[in-house]
Amino acid sequence: MSGSKLSNPAAKKDLTDSPLAMTVHDMPSPGDVVQADAQRTRMGRWKMIAMMLICASPVIASYFTYYVIRPEGRRNHGELIQPQKDMPAGAAKNLQGEGVPLSSLKGQWLLVTVSSGACAERCQENLYFQRQLREILGRDKDRLDRVWLVTDDAPVATTLLPALNMAHVLRLDVATVQSWIQPAAGQQLQDHLYVIDPMGNFMMRFPANMDVSGASKAKRDLERLLKASASWDQAGR
Repeated sequence: MSGSKLSNPAAKKDLTDSPLAMTVHDMPSPGDVVQADAQRTRMGRWKMIAMMLICASPVIASYFTYYVIRPEGRRNHGELIQPQKDMPAGAAKNLQGEGVPLSSLKGQWLLVTVSSGACAERCQENLYFQRQLREILGRDKDRLDRVWLVTDDAPVATTLLPALNMAHVLRLDVATVQSWIQPAAGQQLQDHLYVIDPMGNFMMRFPANMDVSGASKAKRDLERLLKASASWDQAGR
């Protein structure tokens, strides 16, 4: 037909008969896959370790300042615990019988005494020194909490309660206490005052059977600890 445009049959034949061009990539070998997975796992572990170190670095720095960067001849009254012992999981009970997670104690420095609820003479002396040590810290006293761990079901005398109104009094079985806090060789749990850092680590104990002279030396240790951690530890949880 005049004016009509006809396609070229030869060109059409060439187009339909031409094979499609495709690019085929080689499949990775099993060995390459295993190696890549292992590399990703290693990187993940290193990142996790780095994050843990970043979180713990303020505490490590304060301990380094306190125990390493210090004037020659300075002596600590308290005994540094190595390795430090983590706070156990689980819960204690308050004097009303209500459950209190141990983790709720984290976030503050703790000065801890341990004894039966009957609270004999040594216990009462430790509670007295515990209270006095906190009070004489002055403006830093709110960075330190008092904790009395009672290891049995013996009732606490009502005469002791007024002096305990700002303390945490918790019943915790002796086995759990011993998994966290330990006395010096030849001593008993109730013989010492113990220091727990804000991360829940048992890190220091003061010599057994504290007296006025020992309390004065313990005060200096506490002041140094609080000064060394002042850049990252604030009052309150």
